Amino acid sequence: MLKNISEKYFIHLFNKVEIKLNNIKTEFTIKDLENFSGIKAHTIRIWEKRYNILQPKRSKSNIRYYDINNLKRLLNVSLLNSAGFKISKIAQLSEDSINVKVRELVHNESVNSQASNSFKLAMLGFDDFLFNKAYNSLISQFSFRYIFKSVFIPFLNEMGLLWQVNTITPAHEHFISNLINQKIHVNIDKLQVSDAVKKEKPFVLYLPINEIHELGLLFLHYELLLHGYNSIYLGQSVPLESLKSLQKVYPSVNFITYLTVEPSKEPVEEYLKKIEEEVVADNNCSVWVLGGKVKNIIDQGSVDFKGVTLFNSNAELLSML
Repeated sequence: MLKNISEKYFIHLFNKVEIKLNNIKTEFTIKDLENFSGIKAHTIRIWEKRYNILQPKRSKSNIRYYDINNLKRLLNVSLLNSAGFKISKIAQLSEDSINVKVRELVHNESVNSQASNSFKLAMLGFDDFLFNKAYNSLISQFSFRYIFKSVFIPFLNEMGLLWQVNTITPAHEHFISNLINQKIHVNIDKLQVSDAVKKEKPFVLYLPINEIHELGLLFLHYELLLHGYNSIYLGQSVPLESLKSLQKVYPSVNFITYLTVEPSKEPVEEYLKKIEEEVVADNNCSVWVLGGKVKNIIDQGSVDFKGVTLFNSNAELLSML
């Protein structure tokens, strides 16, 4: 989670979250609440029974569940509690008073989990206004580079875990990823008003056929532009044969790609061999590869393809520049 960021830069709009799409998850188990809030289920039960903090509902089959209002309330309560308010005192406050106290914290104190909670609630409600409000508060004080590394990456990692345990749906993940995608594009546009300083060997970034997870590659494109390199972004689902068009324009090219879910129908080693034969060959080109698909190969130390270099992370790759 983001550390040491003054809470006056995050605006709490929990009471305005609305569910805007049908067929999304609006019923939560106590385990879901634990996953979202970081508060242990055992503690939540104590707060519920002793202080009536939450009011669970029951399904037609008499199964306990919590609705979106319960989740919002728990996130608010956890913020106040982490800021030093005793749970017994919070329990005596009305809903409006809790919201007021949270807003006071927003303006006067530092609550480390606020950014993450704001983005979580924006995701749950498919609320782009709430997302943008929280983001604009961040960008007023910090660079986009810092926000992406210190806020977005930890947040996305947490969302990946929530998706794995079925606490959120793919719709939630796509919604929040697309909003972050938009912010990267906006910041890329700002950099592209200036010509590249380092033009000798352009970087060409692409994703293979059926690969759609582009946030990591997009941010790498942003980093290369920020460092003054000539970076060309081709985007998703690019066949290897199409890369030859770049080689006709530039005598020397450094291709970069991410392998996250692809190749799925052939071993990664075979795809890397194709890169060596069809892209590198005798040309003055190199290919840098990142993503989950190559990490096992890196660990095994079994890859030795001409002109193909594997990296564990963006940071490792950028250290080579």
